[in-house]
Amino acid sequence: MALSDTPLCPTALVFGVPCPGCGLTRATLALARGDLRAALGFHPLAPLLVPLLAFVFGQALLDYVRGTPPVSPARAWWAKRTAIWLASTLLVLLVTVWLARFAGYFGGPVAVESFHDRVTRSAPAGAP
Repeated sequence: MALSDTPLCPTALVFGVPCPGCGLTRATLALARGDLRAALGFHPLAPLLVPLLAFVFGQALLDYVRGTPPVSPARAWWAKRTAIWLASTLLVLLVTVWLARFAGYFGGPVAVESFHDRVTRSAPAGAP
């Protein structure tokens, strides 16, 4: 078994089920190539989540590079009512899409391989 064959998702590896974000990495790469159709196939929320996460990480990086002093958690932008509402809505959407994919919608269910599947597949024939 090569290192490149190792799944990156701990949820898939341990529990054998896809996580709510399964497909987001491939969808992000497809968006970076400009392939919206493939991105939607990998994860339908990618066109919404990828730019939002890029903004959040970009803002954090910019604050770090500028040397902006830390703000108390109560006064941070992410503690504002609008940001909390947006995050809650995105979480509900993410879980809804995850459950819908289990039911066969949005290209699901996503096939994953658990650690148990990997071990039994690589075990020699006749081994206990």
